[in-house]
Amino acid sequence: MNRPDHTRRRFIAGAVCPRCGEMDKLVVNLDTDTRECVACGFTDERPEGPTPGEVPTRVNRAAARRVETDAQPVRLLDPNED
Repeated sequence: MNRPDHTRRRFIAGAVCPRCGEMDKLVVNLDTDTRECVACGFTDERPEGPTPGEVPTRVNRAAARRVETDAQPVRLLDPNED
């Protein structure tokens, strides 16, 4: 089924080409991890090296997850009641 000279390529849904601005024209080559625009011929490779770390937020900080707040009961009042 897969020939040796056949490259595995997939379209990137919703992607916009940085050169020509066409939407849904970018394909990614899964073997070489490069992207290419089928409209204008733009090519780009994923940079090698360390991947950037996750941006710290209150959700992914370990210290923020450890803090527990004390549960307090809530009293509902009916404004029509005397």
